Parts: sequence; C-alpha cells; structure tokens
Amino acid sequence: MYRIKFIALCSLLTFSSIVLGQDEETGNSDNLEQKIQNPVADLISLPFQNNIDFGVGPDNRTRNTLNIQPVLPFKINENFNLITRTIVPVISQPVGSSNSEFGLGDVNLSLFLTSAKPKKTIIGYGLALGLPTATDPVLGTGKWSAGPSVVVLVQPKGLTVGGLVQNTWSYAGASDRPDVNFFYSQVFVVKNLSNGWYVNSAPIITANWEASSGNQWTVPIGAGAGKLFRAGKLPINAQLGYYYNVVTPDFGPESQLRIQVVLLFPK
Repeated sequence: MYRIKFIALCSLLTFSSIVLGQDEETGNSDNLEQKIQNPVADLISLPFQNNIDFGVGPDNRTRNTLNIQPVLPFKINENFNLITRTIVPVISQPVGSSNSEFGLGDVNLSLFLTSAKPKKTIIGYGLALGLPTATDPVLGTGKWSAGPSVVVLVQPKGLTVGGLVQNTWSYAGASDRPDVNFFYSQVFVVKNLSNGWYVNSAPIITANWEASSGNQWTVPIGAGAGKLFRAGKLPINAQLGYYYNVVTPDFGPESQLRIQVVLLFPK
C-alpha cells in the first residue's frame, strides 16, 4: 500500500513539474497536436501510462498498472499505413488483505490498417491480440486471444471526437483457466486550448462476457487535462485524468487516477 501511495505521489509531482514548469514556447504545430490525439496517426511514440485503481477487492485496496505502449507506424504503399500499438503492463496487484503480487501482465498487441492519405473521417481496421506473458497467474489470463478492432474519429478545427471498439476471444492456452470473451472500448473527446494545453475525456468501457450477470460491465465517467510541450527538441505530451466507475463488478475498482507521459518522435 505504501509503495502504491509513493508511486502516486511521485507521478503527481512529476506531472505537475512537467506541465506547470514549462514557460518557454512549445513550438509545436497544429498537425502535431492533431496527431497526438489520433490513436492511428503515422507518428512514432512511446507512452508511459500509469493507472492507479482505488477500492479494489473486499478490503478496498489499491492496484497500480504501468502500461508501456510503444506505437510504430509502417508505410505499406502510397495508399495504406499499418499502425502497431503494443501494451506491456507492469502490475502491482493486491492479493488478500495485505499481500500483493508484482510483475508483468499479459501483453496486448493491436494492428490497424489505415489510409495514408488525409481524410475527414479517419478509420482504422485492425486485429487485437492477447499474449499470455504474465509472470504470475493473478496478473493475467493464461490464454492466447484474438479479435477484431476498429477505431473511428473526426478532427474538426481544435477538436477530436472518436472511439475504439474491440472484442477478443481465447483460442489456446492453459486448459484450467477460464475462457476469454472480453469487450473493450474507449470513447475520446479532446478540446485543444492555447499554448499546447487541452482538456479531454477518454473513459474505457469494458465487459467480461464470461462473468456472471451484474458483474460484466465496467463503466467510468471522468475527464482530464494535458499539455504538449518540448524538452529541448523532443516533443512530450503529458496528461492527468480521474475517472469514477458508475458501473463496476463486485469488488471491482471504484475509481482510477490516470497519469500519462508520451515521448513523441515526429518525422
């Protein structure tokens, strides 16, 4: 518990020092501002997203998940790009009333085929893969899984509105572990402000179809803010958000603090 609180405090202090301590001109273009809000943009990036879930389990404990999420675009031809998004979770999971398990969770890989030419409506068609890489059974599913994924968004001047939807099913893995039938979606709305600042809402809505009735859905509401700036010549996108779960399974988390720092590598 103390380690989680220390991580949360350090994350908040780091975020505050990053976004509030930047007085120099950001030097970023509208094009870069739009790209950081587009999950299938042709932009190399390295996000570090730390999620702190409060009120987990019957003892109302805290879970910490650091998602390392490299994004790599590949040009297939003049018409299409392939965008790869990998999520490598490092988890501190509460076990019982006082113990915890720390280690690597299941890696998730998403592949999106998108148009290489600018369009008013941006669509990415893809495949989501779940890999059983967890270092302990409580940190993962023990199953290989796969399923379709799609992302759709529009970016009128100063605004991004869109969503991502996917569902994965297990097809191999440990026979003594439950099957995977998991729905994942994220709706995102971003409003750009001046000097690289923006406000956003990006709740992650999920459903575990293998769970009992009344314990399938997790539905949060919340919002956050962020800033695009430069550390020397390196563009960095930092954001902070808080989400409260209006629907959650029994012993599921009550709320989440989301802190993210993204290193950007534009062409």
